[in-house]
Amino acid sequence: MHDDKNINTHELEDIAGHKILLNVTTSGEKITDWAARNHAYLEQLLQQHGALLVRGLKVMSSKQFGSVLEKIFSEELINYTYRSTPRTELKANIYTATEYHAEETIPQHNENAYSNQWPLRIGFVCMLPADSGGETPLADSRRVYQAIDPAVREEFAQRGVMYVRNYGDVDLPWTEVFQTDNKAVVEQFCNNNQIEYEWLDNNGLRTRQINAAIQRHPVSDELVWFNQAHLFHISNLNAETQASLLGAMGEEHLPRNSYFGDGGAISPDALTHIRQVYQDLQFAFAWQMHDLLLLDNMLFTHGRRPYTGTRKVLVGMARAHGGVN
Repeated sequence: MHDDKNINTHELEDIAGHKILLNVTTSGEKITDWAARNHAYLEQLLQQHGALLVRGLKVMSSKQFGSVLEKIFSEELINYTYRSTPRTELKANIYTATEYHAEETIPQHNENAYSNQWPLRIGFVCMLPADSGGETPLADSRRVYQAIDPAVREEFAQRGVMYVRNYGDVDLPWTEVFQTDNKAVVEQFCNNNQIEYEWLDNNGLRTRQINAAIQRHPVSDELVWFNQAHLFHISNLNAETQASLLGAMGEEHLPRNSYFGDGGAISPDALTHIRQVYQDLQFAFAWQMHDLLLLDNMLFTHGRRPYTGTRKVLVGMARAHGGVN
């Protein structure tokens, strides 16, 4: 339960209009014991606000971070299978944050929103902040849903999203995405998760999966914008890269792309609008060493801004959940 002697603030502090910053002290006790004793209070805050930035804990290793998250989330962390970005797996189902080049921006997204299974809880810890930049901007998925043009929203609601992936040299190989080199294991995963698959020449693989674009939160019953159409679609790339990929391999063989669930093309203008909504609603904070960021993965999106220097942020996920298609 909440103990005022061990949480040294009487109310959450504000970050860009969101009361999510909680300064804490452990009064000398182990942070895993503190996390176990205060998990109900932290869960209460997370359910109420959807995001929580905890400062004052000194997480020293990936193993300790995993233990802290398991105490806070009250269950074991889940394995990150069916990946869409390069990561390094550390101990206790802890991973590095997406390992894209420092100069790249990672757009706003809910983790695994391209899948029919995703974590309800996600936690980040900053082991080393960048020299400059490297923020993890957030956006409220409920506000995103409300801000999207009703006509665009309705079309996505009615038609859903199809995610098409070709695994190979340009994007992640299927052995990394599915964490196996056994084709039978991949096929079983696809069959269990309503993923259409097609083995191609030269050990290639193409998958298609159709999911809802909008989900209802299992606890709050609120509608949230929950898909990665804007991120998978080729229009997410710059014009030069788009032209290069289309010229080299054609649309059918693009590493990834998104369509409406019936196979129809998604208007680039609609996707530009969606990206602008994310841009307008996102907010950020400067990482400090040992910062712990807890998210309800359905209520808040996250991304990454470009940075300089060395940046080390770790992530762990829990509470696997499946939506309604």
